[in-house]
Amino acid sequence: MAKYLAQIIVLGGQAIGKAFAKALRQEFAVSQEAARRGGGGREGRKRAETNARTGMTLEEAKQILNVNDLKNLEDIVKNYEHLFKVNEKSNGGSFYLQSKVFRAKERIDAELQNLKDSSRQKEDPTDKR
Repeated sequence: MAKYLAQIIVLGGQAIGKAFAKALRQEFAVSQEAARRGGGGREGRKRAETNARTGMTLEEAKQILNVNDLKNLEDIVKNYEHLFKVNEKSNGGSFYLQSKVFRAKERIDAELQNLKDSSRQKEDPTDKR
């Protein structure tokens, strides 16, 4: 009995170790991709921080809300409201999907704020935000 218990513990430890290593590799890849897409430097760090805070990349958020152009705020809001409403639990929807829709909108809003801040920074280089 002790032999089987030891085997279960060892196998469980190996599975957890592999899952942890995989999660670290994914997090590293996402961080590198965010830095690359953000152009590195300050913009890359901002994008990586936003990805980490919201739990998704800008590309994933755009796919969820089915938008290509961040300048088209009307489409973003329209798609968000539709998807959020359709996925309400009271309508037979999925709370998980509704949460993803909410997070996607949150991520896009954060990106729009970052763009606004960086354009303001370019206009006024003395602004130390």
